Amino acid sequence: MAQWTSAVGAAQLARLLKSQQDRPAGPGSRRPPAYRALADGIRLLVLEGRVPVAARLPAERELALALSVSRTTVAAAYEALRGEGFLESRRGAGSWTAVPAGNPLPARGLEPLPPEALGSMIDLGCAALPAPEPWLTRAVQGALEELPPYAHTHGDYPAGLPALRAMIAERYTARGISTMPEQIMVTTGAMGAIDAICHLFAGRGERIAVESPSYANILQLMREAGARLVPVAMAEGLTGWDMDRWRQVLRDAAPRIAYVVADFHNPTGALAGEHQRRRLVEAARSAGTVLVADETMSELWLDEDMQGAMPPPVCSFDPAGSTVITVGSASKAFWAGMRIGWVRAAPDVIRSLVAARAYADLGTPVLEQLAVHWLFSTGGWQQAVELRRRQARENRDALVAAVRRELPEWEFEVPKGGLTLWVRAGGLSGSRLAEAGERVGVRVPSGPRFGVDGAFEGYVRLPFTVGGAVAEEAAVRLAAAARLVESGGTVGAEAPRTFVA
Repeated sequence: MAQWTSAVGAAQLARLLKSQQDRPAGPGSRRPPAYRALADGIRLLVLEGRVPVAARLPAERELALALSVSRTTVAAAYEALRGEGFLESRRGAGSWTAVPAGNPLPARGLEPLPPEALGSMIDLGCAALPAPEPWLTRAVQGALEELPPYAHTHGDYPAGLPALRAMIAERYTARGISTMPEQIMVTTGAMGAIDAICHLFAGRGERIAVESPSYANILQLMREAGARLVPVAMAEGLTGWDMDRWRQVLRDAAPRIAYVVADFHNPTGALAGEHQRRRLVEAARSAGTVLVADETMSELWLDEDMQGAMPPPVCSFDPAGSTVITVGSASKAFWAGMRIGWVRAAPDVIRSLVAARAYADLGTPVLEQLAVHWLFSTGGWQQAVELRRRQARENRDALVAAVRRELPEWEFEVPKGGLTLWVRAGGLSGSRLAEAGERVGVRVPSGPRFGVDGAFEGYVRLPFTVGGAVAEEAAVRLAAAARLVESGGTVGAEAPRTFVA
């Protein structure tokens, strides 16, 4: 049985290799032999995630024609890649990309430190902001006032409180997607929602198509569920979705589920346009794939020109919910400590998810559901989200300015929304930067955490969780970490400075 899960055509691979040649070469660089240049180019495409791991490469003759080189050159390049662990082959099945055993270095910095353990450490591991007060306190107080009638019940609501389900359905209807409460299930955060969906639709060994890069915690959740992840590379420059690739992967790999974050994608911050969303739904429907659309960032547009200009929700192209399952959450737009999420799908899917819940968590805490209902029903949600946007926008602008000043060689696109900056770290190893960062007092997650099987070694993710002087100090410490990596510094070479926000 072949070990590849997607394919890269000869013309497509030639275009990707050509885009690398357009990058400026370093001073004093020497031109390597043709086969070596080709092998290095393919290896870099794999490490950057632009060619997924387990992607079948074109036959030697096809690639030679596309590149206008000899077949001997391609054969030698493939042989070099096999020797380095970046290519595997089997007679009759072709050759597919891989990563060497033990590559990359262990990635760090994603799990948040408990507040009491931070000390002088600046923690950029978690894309979450403090609660938007006074709205958290007001919501909890409002929930306590509504609690007494529920306290006289058993407290188990596997589908969620009826009042909250109805309110969430009304919010979708107000966005132009007619929705009944029977199409809603309340979950314990978005992670709980996606975990339930994976267990219902994708048994152990099933394929799940994911963006490459994608949200690290979801990737790990799917791995632990036994799924076979099929990465689909983002468009050139990691600025959007390549619909031709998505259509090809959904057709060839036939994944049971496809998971996408079309609204201010985590980690790149990209926003899918209306045409991309329509084509993605059409491709999923044609392939018989369940498309899981993660909307947790959808309300976090930051630039004023985005007000009223957001593309329609992915589910608007499948209002019945037969192909698209939508996941929402209060955790990003409001507060990570408010573990309330929800699923919007066809009523029969909701019934199946609710039935399966008896063997999972039974239900979501009533008090937190009442708090979110209070926010939705009083207008507090909108005011809290506006505060959250302002915090994130100020933090983003401060962090962008600081990184550009301290690390001008680092490359990134400034997103119009979301909570994360996806940064190419000037040719440095993201894993080594994460390791060095902890020595100098800044925790940052490295790129491989967001890829499948070791891609994105040259990237780090920077969330908009700090601003002002703290953002400036974070950039100073990242620059110190970069110097350590460049010099091969040892532990203790640079100690973190004491910093008080």
